[in-house]
Amino acid sequence: MIRFIPVENDMLAIRNDVLREGKLTLDECRFATDQIDGAFHLGYFENGELACIASFHPQKYSEYNGAGYQLRGMATLEKYRGKGLGNQLLNFAIVYLRGQKANYIWCNARKNAIKFYKNIGFEVISDEFELPIIGPHYVLYLKIQ
Repeated sequence: MIRFIPVENDMLAIRNDVLREGKLTLDECRFATDQIDGAFHLGYFENGELACIASFHPQKYSEYNGAGYQLRGMATLEKYRGKGLGNQLLNFAIVYLRGQKANYIWCNARKNAIKFYKNIGFEVISDEFELPIIGPHYVLYLKIQ
């Protein structure tokens, strides 16, 4: 089941475990954009457990026109990977954002997640770049209307 969720300890714990290898405090896993107007967070619950998360906030990218949203902090607990939860969560967000009149979604994606995003329809729009401590990334873009 997919639901809109608040930024709370379960979500922050998944960000920390999956995206930061458990090396941060929960407070350090908060994004400055978590509470801005228009931001929202989704969670996929499997058997009552928060299994997959993603955050979205209004943010244009470079020269792209229209209303853009940045996807951040997408993560799935290891025991739920490969079951399509992330795909379903992201497709839910795409439908929701179309209803909000957003034109595109973009994200900084880890190199090892590129195939996942390409399978949904994202395209790589940057050269590879390094985020300190985290590793190699690319900017990806998905036109949604």
